[in-house]
Amino acid sequence: MNTMLRKSVLGIAGLAFTGGVFAGPIAGHVESAHAATAKPVAVASVQGEQSTINLNDEQTANVKAIIAATKKAGLPERAAVVSIATALQESKLENLGHLGDKNDHDSLGLFQQRPSSGWGTPEQITDPEYSTLAFLKGLKQVDGWQDMPLTKAAQTVQVSAYPDAYAQWEKQATDLVNKHWNS
Repeated sequence: MNTMLRKSVLGIAGLAFTGGVFAGPIAGHVESAHAATAKPVAVASVQGEQSTINLNDEQTANVKAIIAATKKAGLPERAAVVSIATALQESKLENLGHLGDKNDHDSLGLFQQRPSSGWGTPEQITDPEYSTLAFLKGLKQVDGWQDMPLTKAAQTVQVSAYPDAYAQWEKQATDLVNKHWNS
């Protein structure tokens, strides 16, 4: 992440950046001032091969929870696309609890957020609405996130070891938002 962007994110969000992970009081609910108007979301810039998975009922419910939280935050469909693509990469839209040795540190939930990095308690992080609102709070701190490639926007919030991996889910995330935004 470039220094100017990192300073902007950190200054606005009140977060600390340590060891490649955002830490600090990112948690909290963002209240919506208005409802977004639904319209089809265009895929901004899909690069490389696209991945797709067939969703089960739990995963579909998590898509709907992410969309509901995005609306609650008063953000547009593009924020839901970024959120769903991120959750597809991080957890395949499964609300993961502690996986022992298979876990990446203490990462939990749809976004693999870490209690030790300030995302919230394990109970909060495994609540789809809470974890989505926490992710969106971080996303809103990224200047120009609406116009940047999805993978860059997601990476700025997540600080993943695999920053380009989010892009493979953009088309499926876009399709899911287009399908479920009004349902």
